[in-house]
Amino acid sequence: MEQKTTQVLLIEDNPGDADLVRLRLIESKSPVSVNCVSRLSEGLAALTRETPSVVLLDLNLPDSHGAETFRRVMEHAPNVPVVVLSGQDDEALAIKAVHQGVQDYLIKGNISSKHLERSIRYAVERQALLRALEMTQKQQLDFKNQFLSHVSHELRTPLTCIHQYVTLLLDGLAGPVAPDQADHLKTVLKSVNQLHAMIRDLLEATRAESGKMRIEPRCIALGELIQQTVAMMRPMADEKKVGLEIGVDQRLPLVHADPDRVLEVLINLVDNGIKFTPADGAVLVQACVVEADPSSVYISVTDTGCGISPESKALIFERLYQDVNAVDNNRSGLGLGLFICREIVRLHEGRIWVSGEPGQGSTFTFTLPAYSLAKLLAPVVTKNDHLRTSFVLVRVELTPLFVPPRGNWKETWRQGLEILRRCVYLDKDLVLPPMVTAGGAGTFFVVCSTDMTQSGIMTARIREQLERVAELKAKYSLTIMAAPIEFSSATSGQTLEQQVQALASHVTGMITSSMDRKQLRPEKPIQNSN
Repeated sequence: MEQKTTQVLLIEDNPGDADLVRLRLIESKSPVSVNCVSRLSEGLAALTRETPSVVLLDLNLPDSHGAETFRRVMEHAPNVPVVVLSGQDDEALAIKAVHQGVQDYLIKGNISSKHLERSIRYAVERQALLRALEMTQKQQLDFKNQFLSHVSHELRTPLTCIHQYVTLLLDGLAGPVAPDQADHLKTVLKSVNQLHAMIRDLLEATRAESGKMRIEPRCIALGELIQQTVAMMRPMADEKKVGLEIGVDQRLPLVHADPDRVLEVLINLVDNGIKFTPADGAVLVQACVVEADPSSVYISVTDTGCGISPESKALIFERLYQDVNAVDNNRSGLGLGLFICREIVRLHEGRIWVSGEPGQGSTFTFTLPAYSLAKLLAPVVTKNDHLRTSFVLVRVELTPLFVPPRGNWKETWRQGLEILRRCVYLDKDLVLPPMVTAGGAGTFFVVCSTDMTQSGIMTARIREQLERVAELKAKYSLTIMAAPIEFSSATSGQTLEQQVQALASHVTGMITSSMDRKQLRPEKPIQNSN
């Protein structure tokens, strides 16, 4: 049987070392084809054109040195095995490269044809085994997630039935219930609710691991969410005689986040704090800005409970982990809550960590991105490193015809937002993150890089698309208003970033005035040319 030719990409800038490696490859018994380049940039280009069997890599090249060399090769071609060609003085770096994913290393000057052939063969085989192992692990994870999702959904039906019938009995709808029987039924109901929470966490964790967890960022006032969290958790804290306090910085900016998901994180952290804090202890929820990181808002939940061991700090956010020294008879759950919190914070491009010592309480802190209109606007209001010349602010409002609104308002809101996003030009217009407001009205703003005449075409398109949805038309009235953003970009001495920031401040002022007084004027109807 004819042996397959091994395709070798040799990245080596020293002609003598390159010739020696070529000679040793020719001396080997296996058929090889060698492509030699002298710079990392040329090697990366060769990897783009054709995938070799193995890369032989010198770490010190004219355009790259040290660890950065092998990192860039592995990032560019993660499935190609790499063997480092190292000098005597660079052996420590070569060993570090092996620890970070390189398959093997050889010392220049001591390379024999036999050693080189064996190193290449083993590198190719190990890389193939690693890929097979990764595929197997992925298949196992997919199967596990499918199984958990299926089982969780199947368990929900009987649990819902149990919940309904126990509630019916407790309400006396099936006849009088004695006090001791009511106590037993309340115990059953509590257990059912715990099982519901476990199933919900299983589904959330499965979505997170499979990349299916989603967030819907909006512009939110964090203080209101913290107040809501404390109000919801107050009965639990009072029952355990644990103080529950709030400390919110008055300078707190708005944040760009999913309010439902953030509420989920806050409830989980406060719930843990109360459970692990003894009577007469306290839990404090704080939010502040840090001068060293003005683009983020820091939220922390501090308790006076049992604290956390150094070993647990590294593992506490892992799936299914529970600190055995912290679990008591009242603790229930699967150890998924903090894992889900970590994934939600990660989706917001934030960080979460814990600090504390055993017996001295603990503090869980996470960050959320501060709402920056300038950052969102920059890609659409600039072109060729210059600010565009004309801008229009469009306001789209869905007002319910009935009070309270009929149907699923949240789904209606999502549907309207999705239609609106399809009506704009992604490279020139921006649908702003909706403000979280009370009541049934849905208000959306669009910043358009155009003038009033051209914006009329867009508003007509928005109206046409929204009015096509029968459910919206039957339950909500539609109002579309537009106004020019009268902003001069010719301010002397300002950088492009400063101009965008000034535009963002002007738009913010217009939105504030619009929400207070509805000053934007209704759109002018577009006459059909037919």
